[in-house]
Amino acid sequence: MSTPTILDIWKRYSDLLWEDGKYKFIAESFAHEIDLILSTGDCNIVDSNVTDLIISNLRKAGNKNSTINRKLAIFYKLVRKAYQVGLISKLPAYLRLKEGNARIRFLTDHEEDLLFKAIRARNENHYRLCCFLIDTGARVGEALGTNWADYTANSVTFWITKSGKSRTVPLTQKAKSASISLANKRGSGPFSSIDYQRFRSDWLAARREVGLDTDKQVVPHILRHTCASRLVQAGIDLRRVQSFLGHQSIQMTLRYAHLSTSDLNQCVLALETRVA
Repeated sequence: MSTPTILDIWKRYSDLLWEDGKYKFIAESFAHEIDLILSTGDCNIVDSNVTDLIISNLRKAGNKNSTINRKLAIFYKLVRKAYQVGLISKLPAYLRLKEGNARIRFLTDHEEDLLFKAIRARNENHYRLCCFLIDTGARVGEALGTNWADYTANSVTFWITKSGKSRTVPLTQKAKSASISLANKRGSGPFSSIDYQRFRSDWLAARREVGLDTDKQVVPHILRHTCASRLVQAGIDLRRVQSFLGHQSIQMTLRYAHLSTSDLNQCVLALETRVA
Protein backbone atom coordinates (compact mmCIF):
# COMPACT_ATOMS: atom_id res chain seq x y z
CA MET A 1 0.00 0.00 0.00
CA SER A 2 1.42 3.38 -1.01
CA THR A 3 1.87 6.11 1.57
CA PRO A 4 -0.98 8.66 1.39
CA THR A 5 -0.33 12.35 0.89
CA ILE A 6 -1.54 15.03 3.26
CA LEU A 7 -4.26 15.96 0.78
CA ASP A 8 -5.34 12.31 0.54
CA ILE A 9 -5.87 12.29 4.30
CA TRP A 10 -7.57 15.68 4.20
CA LYS A 11 -10.09 14.52 1.59
CA ARG A 12 -10.95 11.42 3.62
CA TYR A 13 -11.10 12.75 7.17
CA SER A 14 -11.28 16.55 7.28
CA ASP A 15 -15.05 16.47 7.83
CA LEU A 16 -14.50 14.29 10.90
CA LEU A 17 -11.66 16.36 12.31
CA TRP A 18 -13.02 19.87 11.72
CA GLU A 19 -16.47 21.47 11.67
CA ASP A 20 -17.31 23.66 8.70
CA GLY A 21 -16.27 27.26 9.16
CA LYS A 22 -13.34 29.65 9.30
CA TYR A 23 -10.97 27.29 11.14
CA LYS A 24 -11.55 24.44 8.73
CA PHE A 25 -10.83 26.81 5.84
CA ILE A 26 -7.55 27.85 7.48
CA ALA A 27 -6.63 24.22 8.17
CA GLU A 28 -7.23 23.33 4.53
CA SER A 29 -4.95 26.13 3.34
CA PHE A 30 -2.21 24.87 5.70
CA ALA A 31 -2.67 21.30 4.44
CA HIS A 32 -2.27 22.45 0.84
CA GLU A 33 0.86 24.43 1.74
CA ILE A 34 2.47 21.46 3.48
CA ASP A 35 1.48 19.07 0.70
CA LEU A 36 3.21 21.35 -1.82
CA ILE A 37 6.38 21.40 0.33
CA LEU A 38 6.48 17.61 0.53
CA SER A 39 5.78 17.06 -3.15
CA THR A 40 8.42 19.60 -4.19
CA GLY A 41 10.93 18.05 -1.79
CA ASP A 42 10.11 14.52 -2.95
CA CYS A 43 9.30 13.47 0.63
CA ASN A 44 6.37 11.61 2.19
CA ILE A 45 4.82 11.86 5.64
CA VAL A 46 6.68 8.92 7.19
CA ASP A 47 10.19 9.92 6.07
CA SER A 48 12.55 10.60 8.97
CA ASN A 49 13.29 14.12 7.75
CA VAL A 50 9.72 15.18 6.98
CA THR A 51 9.37 17.56 9.95
CA ASP A 52 12.74 19.18 9.27
CA LEU A 53 11.79 19.70 5.63
CA ILE A 54 8.50 21.37 6.53
CA ILE A 55 10.10 23.67 9.10
CA SER A 56 12.95 24.62 6.79
CA ASN A 57 10.65 25.56 3.94
CA LEU A 58 8.22 27.48 6.14
CA ARG A 59 11.08 29.48 7.61
CA LYS A 60 12.41 30.30 4.13
CA ALA A 61 8.92 31.58 3.32
CA GLY A 62 9.15 33.99 6.27
CA ASN A 63 6.96 32.16 8.79
CA LYS A 64 7.61 32.84 12.47
CA ASN A 65 7.89 29.97 14.97
CA SER A 66 4.36 30.58 16.24
CA THR A 67 2.95 30.31 12.71
CA ILE A 68 5.03 27.22 11.96
CA ASN A 69 3.70 25.59 15.13
CA ARG A 70 0.10 26.21 14.03
CA LYS A 71 0.79 24.68 10.62
CA LEU A 72 2.59 21.70 12.15
CA ALA A 73 -0.40 21.17 14.45
CA ILE A 74 -2.61 20.69 11.39
CA PHE A 75 -0.05 18.31 9.89
CA TYR A 76 0.17 16.24 13.10
CA LYS A 77 -3.59 16.08 13.47
CA LEU A 78 -3.94 14.64 9.99
CA VAL A 79 -1.10 12.12 10.29
CA ARG A 80 -2.33 10.96 13.71
CA LYS A 81 -5.68 10.15 12.11
CA ALA A 82 -3.91 8.31 9.29
CA TYR A 83 -1.97 6.29 11.88
CA GLN A 84 -5.09 5.48 13.91
CA VAL A 85 -6.91 4.04 10.88
CA GLY A 86 -3.89 2.13 9.63
CA LEU A 87 -3.02 4.20 6.58
CA ILE A 88 0.55 4.65 7.85
CA SER A 89 2.62 2.39 10.10
CA LYS A 90 4.49 5.04 12.07
CA LEU A 91 4.20 8.67 13.08
CA PRO A 92 6.72 11.38 12.20
CA ALA A 93 8.67 12.94 15.06
CA TYR A 94 6.66 15.51 17.02
CA LEU A 95 8.34 18.90 17.33
CA ARG A 96 7.13 22.21 18.73
CA LEU A 97 9.30 25.25 18.19
CA LYS A 98 10.01 27.72 20.95
CA GLU A 99 7.89 30.85 20.62
CA GLY A 100 8.98 34.29 21.73
CA ASN A 101 7.16 36.02 24.56
CA ALA A 102 5.86 38.96 22.58
CA ARG A 103 4.19 41.77 24.50
CA ILE A 104 0.43 41.39 24.63
CA ARG A 105 -1.19 44.59 23.36
CA PHE A 106 -4.53 45.61 24.84
CA LEU A 107 -6.68 48.72 24.72
CA THR A 108 -6.66 51.34 27.42
CA ASP A 109 -10.01 52.73 28.53
CA HIS A 110 -9.32 55.91 26.57
CA GLU A 111 -8.43 54.00 23.40
CA GLU A 112 -11.57 51.91 23.75
CA ASP A 113 -13.76 55.00 24.08
CA LEU A 114 -12.24 56.67 21.01
CA LEU A 115 -12.27 53.56 18.83
CA PHE A 116 -15.77 52.43 19.76
CA LYS A 117 -17.19 55.94 19.21
CA ALA A 118 -15.67 56.04 15.72
CA ILE A 119 -17.01 52.55 14.90
CA ARG A 120 -20.48 53.43 16.20
CA ALA A 121 -20.60 56.47 13.92
CA ARG A 122 -20.16 54.09 10.98
CA ASN A 123 -22.33 51.13 11.94
CA GLU A 124 -24.38 50.48 15.07
CA ASN A 125 -24.27 46.71 14.63
CA HIS A 126 -20.48 46.75 14.37
CA TYR A 127 -20.36 48.79 17.57
CA ARG A 128 -22.60 46.24 19.31
CA LEU A 129 -20.30 43.44 18.20
CA CYS A 130 -17.27 45.25 19.65
CA CYS A 131 -19.05 45.74 22.98
CA PHE A 132 -19.89 42.05 23.06
CA LEU A 133 -16.36 40.94 22.17
CA ILE A 134 -14.58 43.06 24.76
CA ASP A 135 -16.83 41.83 27.59
CA THR A 136 -16.94 38.14 26.64
CA GLY A 137 -13.42 37.64 25.29
CA ALA A 138 -14.94 35.83 22.32
CA ARG A 139 -13.18 35.50 19.00
CA VAL A 140 -14.97 37.30 16.17
CA GLY A 141 -15.93 34.02 14.50
CA GLU A 142 -17.34 32.65 17.76
CA ALA A 143 -19.58 35.69 18.20
CA LEU A 144 -20.77 35.75 14.59
CA GLY A 145 -21.62 32.06 14.83
CA THR A 146 -23.98 32.35 17.81
CA ASN A 147 -27.71 31.70 17.42
CA TRP A 148 -30.54 33.00 19.60
CA ALA A 149 -30.84 29.54 21.17
CA ASP A 150 -27.28 29.90 22.51
CA TYR A 151 -28.33 32.69 24.86
CA THR A 152 -30.01 32.63 28.25
CA ALA A 153 -30.91 35.67 30.33
CA ASN A 154 -27.42 35.82 31.78
CA SER A 155 -25.05 33.73 29.63
CA VAL A 156 -24.02 32.66 26.15
CA THR A 157 -22.65 29.34 24.91
CA PHE A 158 -20.09 29.32 22.13
CA TRP A 159 -20.30 26.12 20.09
CA ILE A 160 -18.08 27.09 17.14
CA THR A 161 -14.67 27.46 18.83
CA LYS A 162 -11.03 27.13 17.86
CA SER A 163 -10.52 24.20 20.23
CA GLY A 164 -13.67 22.41 19.11
CA LYS A 165 -14.96 22.48 22.71
CA SER A 166 -18.00 24.52 23.65
CA ARG A 167 -17.90 26.96 26.57
CA THR A 168 -20.50 28.99 28.42
CA VAL A 169 -19.67 32.40 29.85
CA PRO A 170 -21.74 34.88 31.88
CA LEU A 171 -22.78 38.15 30.30
CA THR A 172 -22.13 41.64 31.61
CA GLN A 173 -24.86 44.23 31.29
CA LYS A 174 -22.99 45.73 28.32
CA ALA A 175 -22.78 42.35 26.59
CA LYS A 176 -26.49 41.76 27.25
CA SER A 177 -27.40 45.13 25.76
CA ALA A 178 -25.32 44.29 22.71
CA SER A 179 -27.01 40.94 22.17
CA ILE A 180 -29.97 39.38 23.98
CA SER A 181 -31.70 42.59 25.07
CA LEU A 182 -32.42 43.60 21.48
CA ALA A 183 -36.08 44.43 21.09
CA ASN A 184 -36.37 42.96 17.59
CA LYS A 185 -34.69 39.56 17.24
CA ARG A 186 -34.08 39.33 13.52
CA GLY A 187 -32.00 36.71 11.77
CA SER A 188 -30.63 33.49 13.27
CA GLY A 189 -28.62 35.32 15.92
CA PRO A 190 -27.76 38.81 17.23
CA PHE A 191 -24.82 39.23 14.85
CA SER A 192 -25.98 37.11 11.91
CA SER A 193 -26.45 40.14 9.66
CA ILE A 194 -22.82 41.24 10.03
CA ASP A 195 -20.44 40.66 7.15
CA TYR A 196 -16.92 40.20 8.52
CA GLN A 197 -15.19 42.04 5.67
CA ARG A 198 -17.41 45.09 6.13
CA PHE A 199 -16.82 44.96 9.87
CA ARG A 200 -13.07 44.82 9.32
CA SER A 201 -13.26 47.71 6.85
CA ASP A 202 -15.07 49.87 9.41
CA TRP A 203 -12.57 48.82 12.07
CA LEU A 204 -9.60 49.91 9.94
CA ALA A 205 -11.27 53.21 9.06
CA ALA A 206 -12.03 53.91 12.72
CA ARG A 207 -8.49 52.95 13.72
CA ARG A 208 -7.12 55.43 11.20
CA GLU A 209 -9.50 58.15 12.37
CA VAL A 210 -8.41 57.93 16.02
CA GLY A 211 -4.70 57.84 15.20
CA LEU A 212 -4.02 54.14 15.85
CA ASP A 213 -3.42 53.14 12.23
CA THR A 214 0.36 52.80 12.72
CA ASP A 215 -0.15 50.20 15.47
CA LYS A 216 -0.66 46.98 13.52
CA GLN A 217 -1.61 45.09 16.70
CA VAL A 218 -4.86 47.05 16.93
CA VAL A 219 -6.93 44.46 15.09
CA PRO A 220 -10.33 43.09 16.21
CA HIS A 221 -8.57 40.28 18.12
CA ILE A 222 -7.19 42.93 20.48
CA LEU A 223 -10.63 42.99 22.12
CA ARG A 224 -10.05 39.41 23.30
CA HIS A 225 -6.63 40.40 24.68
CA THR A 226 -8.20 43.39 26.40
CA CYS A 227 -10.84 41.22 28.06
CA ALA A 228 -8.22 38.78 29.35
CA SER A 229 -5.94 41.57 30.56
CA ARG A 230 -8.74 43.25 32.50
CA LEU A 231 -9.73 40.00 34.18
CA VAL A 232 -6.16 39.38 35.32
CA GLN A 233 -5.69 42.96 36.46
CA ALA A 234 -8.89 42.64 38.49
CA GLY A 235 -7.38 39.74 40.42
CA ILE A 236 -9.23 36.87 38.72
CA ASP A 237 -7.07 33.73 39.02
CA LEU A 238 -5.51 32.39 35.84
CA ARG A 239 -7.46 29.12 35.84
CA ARG A 240 -10.74 31.02 35.75
CA VAL A 241 -9.40 33.29 33.03
CA GLN A 242 -8.39 30.19 31.07
CA SER A 243 -11.94 28.81 31.31
CA PHE A 244 -13.52 32.16 30.46
CA LEU A 245 -11.39 32.62 27.34
CA GLY A 246 -11.45 28.96 26.32
CA HIS A 247 -7.67 28.57 26.15
CA GLN A 248 -6.69 24.97 25.46
CA SER A 249 -3.73 25.17 27.84
CA ILE A 250 -2.75 27.31 30.82
CA GLN A 251 0.38 28.34 28.89
CA MET A 252 -1.81 30.53 26.68
CA THR A 253 -3.21 32.28 29.74
CA LEU A 254 0.20 32.70 31.33
CA ARG A 255 0.96 35.35 28.69
CA TYR A 256 -1.10 37.71 30.86
CA ALA A 257 0.40 36.64 34.20
CA HIS A 258 2.74 39.63 34.43
CA LEU A 259 -0.29 41.90 34.76
CA SER A 260 -1.15 40.40 38.15
CA THR A 261 2.24 40.95 39.82
CA SER A 262 0.88 43.73 42.04
CA ASP A 263 -1.33 41.13 43.72
CA LEU A 264 1.79 39.60 45.31
CA ASN A 265 1.28 42.08 48.12
CA GLN A 266 -1.65 39.90 49.14
CA CYS A 267 0.78 37.02 49.68
CA VAL A 268 2.77 39.10 52.18
CA LEU A 269 -0.43 40.09 53.95
CA ALA A 270 -1.48 36.45 54.25
CA LEU A 271 1.89 35.45 55.72
CA GLU A 272 2.09 38.42 58.08
CA THR A 273 -1.34 37.71 59.57
CA ARG A 274 -0.85 33.97 59.99
CA VAL A 275 -1.69 32.85 63.50
CA ALA A 276 1.32 31.15 65.12
